[in-house]
Amino acid sequence: MPENRLLQEIVRTYLHHCHNIETKIFSMKTTLTILLCVISLTGFTQAGEKNFIDQNYIEVTGKAEMEITPDEIYLKIIVDEKDNKGKESVEEIEKQMIKKFREIGIDVSKELSIKDFASNFKFYFLKEDKIYTSKEYQLITHDAKTAGKVFLELEKLGVSNISIDRVDHSKIEEFRNEVKIKAMQAAKNKAGSLAQAIGQNIGKAIYIQEFENNFYPMQGKLAGVSNIMIRGASAMDAGQESLPEVEFEKIKLEYSILSRFILE
Repeated sequence: MPENRLLQEIVRTYLHHCHNIETKIFSMKTTLTILLCVISLTGFTQAGEKNFIDQNYIEVTGKAEMEITPDEIYLKIIVDEKDNKGKESVEEIEKQMIKKFREIGIDVSKELSIKDFASNFKFYFLKEDKIYTSKEYQLITHDAKTAGKVFLELEKLGVSNISIDRVDHSKIEEFRNEVKIKAMQAAKNKAGSLAQAIGQNIGKAIYIQEFENNFYPMQGKLAGVSNIMIRGASAMDAGQESLPEVEFEKIKLEYSILSRFILE
């Protein structure tokens, strides 16, 4: 009996040992398989990158630009009782101002707004017994001639704190896309011409990058017109009733496209 027990124990130990060896072998096989897959994928990726880099290509830059006359001119208007020494309230000046705008042909319901509605009235002390009120507006005009009329009519009302907040165009995004397309076409045409000069053709583009260098006119004044400037020094002071000729600087859109084309 003791001999049988000893034999059984030896067999059990042997089988347990074999099981551990099989588990380790399986684990090693699994690890090796995963490692081979990773190496294969890495090699494939590197080969793909190498093929991309090793391709013969031509690199060119195409440029295009466009000048646009603004059709959205944002005027900043501040009505201040201090300007007329408190003779008229902000509300009275506002009524006269709106009337003048309508006479000019401006749709005040769409183009005139209070700049800061939350604090549209500002009160401040100039002397101990006097309180003056100011109110800020934003007016949108769509051409330089109308903007000039606004300046002059407000000057007649004693409102001289007027400036140009910014200028823009209602179709600016369409123009941007148009300029970009022209720049891309210029790059392609340039690449094609250069390739033909050495007896080759261009294939598909493998790299495209855009650069923009846009210019908006200086804000805060009418470009080239200093006689209807901000706060006084207006054409009215010189006794000139006729509307001055005014013209805004144009918005300049300029794009460059860096491109690489395969040489065939």
